[in-house]
Amino acid sequence: MTKSKMERAALIAAGLVIVVLTAGAFWLSYAHLAEVAGQHGLAASPIRQWAWPATLDLFIVGGELLMLRAGLQGRTDWWAITATAAGSVGSIVLNVAGVAGSRDAAAVPLLDYVTAAVPPTAALLAFGLLMRQVHGLVADSDPAPVPVVTVERDTTPSPVDTGVSPTPALDPAPADASPLVICGAHLEIPPVPPRPRLDTEAARAAIEQAWRDGLSVREAARVSTRGSSQVQRVYAQLDAQKPIEGQTVIEVGAVAA
Repeated sequence: MTKSKMERAALIAAGLVIVVLTAGAFWLSYAHLAEVAGQHGLAASPIRQWAWPATLDLFIVGGELLMLRAGLQGRTDWWAITATAAGSVGSIVLNVAGVAGSRDAAAVPLLDYVTAAVPPTAALLAFGLLMRQVHGLVADSDPAPVPVVTVERDTTPSPVDTGVSPTPALDPAPADASPLVICGAHLEIPPVPPRPRLDTEAARAAIEQAWRDGLSVREAARVSTRGSSQVQRVYAQLDAQKPIEGQTVIEVGAVAA
């Protein structure tokens, strides 16, 4: 038998002994308190005589159950401890005080007091042993705290051997080449020839027509092959004079080339 199995068997045996001890001591104490109640006013009613000790011993039972619950939760319940202590001390005192009864206290042997005090005291100590085992089990079942290890990440890039040859570097494209690349080859696109510059008269006609069509200054400058500032001046003159369609108000020669 391994050590852990031996410890488990010893714990189970001790638990059974404690339970039997607690039950027996509680019964002896309860029966003696019932006799004390019968000697002091409750002899005429056996039911009341046997119910009276419960008003004291049930404090012990309730307090012990609450202490057991608190022990399983790993905490301390002071209300349960107070109730258990009050019931236990009261039971011991009444068991001892009831020995004398109607007799002379000096004539009662000391051993009678000890006999009366043993059951409630044994019940109290047995429950203390039980609670000690419960706290030990709870402490053993708590998982150990896992240490938190902080790992600093190395942000320095390191070469990784993937078994694949690196891609060879490509030669840079010439400065005058087109940025369009198809299948790794630069596609040469012929430059678009500039639009021929219109003469003064044609440029003036183009600006006026653009003004009539509602084109913007930028579009008029493109179709008339003139600068935007020149188109703006002509647009301002046309807006001020509002010429009739087909009538040229401003002489063609007034437009600077």
